[in-house]
Amino acid sequence: MSSNRTVLLDYGMGNLRSVENACQKLGYEVSIQTHIQGAEKVILPGVGAFGKAMESLAPIADDLRVFAKSGQPFFGICLGQQLLLNTSEEFGGHQGLGIIPGSVKYFPKSLGLKVPQMGWNRIANSSDEMFTSVVHPGEEVYFVHSLYTEPENSEHIAARTQYGIEFASALQMDNVWATQFHPEKSGEVGLRILEKFLCL
Repeated sequence: MSSNRTVLLDYGMGNLRSVENACQKLGYEVSIQTHIQGAEKVILPGVGAFGKAMESLAPIADDLRVFAKSGQPFFGICLGQQLLLNTSEEFGGHQGLGIIPGSVKYFPKSLGLKVPQMGWNRIANSSDEMFTSVVHPGEEVYFVHSLYTEPENSEHIAARTQYGIEFASALQMDNVWATQFHPEKSGEVGLRILEKFLCL
């Protein structure tokens, strides 16, 4: 299979090779680019700090917003999910892409949680077909994160996870999907989620 029009965005903050390798394992080719011109699908990966990521994305932020409104498939991973929201509390606060209304928050210190959450945890599915069709009850996915997303509209929560609190571990709004967890590091269940997106 080929998916040459799928752009895996390189903005200096992404786990590019792991995502590329997972896509190739599924039989799909992706194009690693610093822009999204000509893309039919976009994957926005992310590892690192929110503010620095937004600085790196500044030259193409408007392009990403336009693409997200185009109806074409868009998928954010980990930090890539957080960047889709309006704001983040991280390191004093930053503005995000504002594609999905909401904010990114630290886990409450009062809970005494080990932060970052690092390792395997379960997701509970909502009615979003992207996840309900490929994620089986009790399956776990791999997380590495210190903050979580809180969309303004609960209908945009595609999956939930318990870690001291219940948080949105996946989002969906129209043609935009995102996961706080790393599907490329989540074994067979993660591959099924990626393949579902790549088949769109």
